Amino acid sequence: MANLHVLPSVLHGPLLPPPSKSDAHRALICAALAGELSQVKGIGGHPSDDILATRRCLQTLGDAIVAHRSGKAPIQTQMTLDCHESGTTLRLMIPVVSALGVSATFTGQGRLPQRPLQEYRAIFAGHGVDLIFPPEGSLPVSVRGQLTPGLFQVPGHVSSQYLSGLLLALPLLDGDSEIVLTSPLESAPYVEMTRRTLGEFGVMVQTTPTGYQVAGRQRFLPVDYTVEKDYSQAAFWLVANYLGSEIKLSGLSDHSAQGDRAILPILASLAKHQPQDLPFIIDAAQIPDLVPILAVAASLTPGQTRIVNGARLRLKESDRLAVTADVLQAIGARIRVEDDSLIIDGQTELPGGQADSHGDHRIAMALAIAALKTAKGVTITHAEAVRKSYPEFFAEYSRLGGICHELNLG
Repeated sequence: MANLHVLPSVLHGPLLPPPSKSDAHRALICAALAGELSQVKGIGGHPSDDILATRRCLQTLGDAIVAHRSGKAPIQTQMTLDCHESGTTLRLMIPVVSALGVSATFTGQGRLPQRPLQEYRAIFAGHGVDLIFPPEGSLPVSVRGQLTPGLFQVPGHVSSQYLSGLLLALPLLDGDSEIVLTSPLESAPYVEMTRRTLGEFGVMVQTTPTGYQVAGRQRFLPVDYTVEKDYSQAAFWLVANYLGSEIKLSGLSDHSAQGDRAILPILASLAKHQPQDLPFIIDAAQIPDLVPILAVAASLTPGQTRIVNGARLRLKESDRLAVTADVLQAIGARIRVEDDSLIIDGQTELPGGQADSHGDHRIAMALAIAALKTAKGVTITHAEAVRKSYPEFFAEYSRLGGICHELNLG
């Protein structure tokens, strides 16, 4: 499936979105800390590469978790935890490992070794943990020491995962802690998801005017937990419907804490936008993962759309801001980058052409949806990137009537 030619078509039929990757990461960590990793349901028989990375790391930590729950001294064995290409696994697990007092080396592949991580050095300063980074990049990083409670200062503008990682770890410590945000929090819905999941496992986190208060010595309780269906992945099918397909999605919670549920009101408003109107503004600060597929929707909506506050997109699996513009330009979209924004002049149809996913799962899926409204289709190179989050995407795409042909481009 390395290279696919995707022809224009109309998709139709029932579809159950995959489990929420964000919810699954958090639920698996909480369940493992409760001593019942197997109690998490709804992940399915073909988990994404990212979820497999988290599960493998937690299995490696099994004895250390048992020791902590029984009040024994931390396991002294040096561990290696391979996060593959999952930034969420890496950022959530580092504080958890530190709270368990485990010495571990984190490794990863793809673009993960270049993604931001060194903020943890400042966050952990004075709290008993040393991080040893390579001369260049973030990985492999070695974590040593026992995290101690107290005051933690956390930047909110780089990644909410630093904050979520601490919220998962601090309840394990032997004293109370306070988190103070040093900059405005972006992707705030993901932190709320972390709080809600912790609550399901009996762990409480209190909000304060400046951040969060976390009591120590809390115990994670074993519960049966079913992972929500994913609005981030459903967004691709919802945009397909926006472009004229007739997919009947089911299983999405109306009360989800997932920030990407915002796809629904955004598409409803975009549909009302007229070419003569002022530019339609989409603020990406809280919904960075939606930007590639929203750019597709905007490229196929007459009039101008501006997707703003996209600085953190440069820190994803690819420089997702630049790559979104490049790949859509390659298939005929009128899109450009200005500072941290995408400026899009929409059309009713795109010519099509060839574009590289750059190994980014969301780019590959966005290109497949864009192909639905092209004159000649889209050739997607490195389409296998979808394995990171949605391994069955192209199988579902074909089942719904999409036309995909594997190519050998030499």
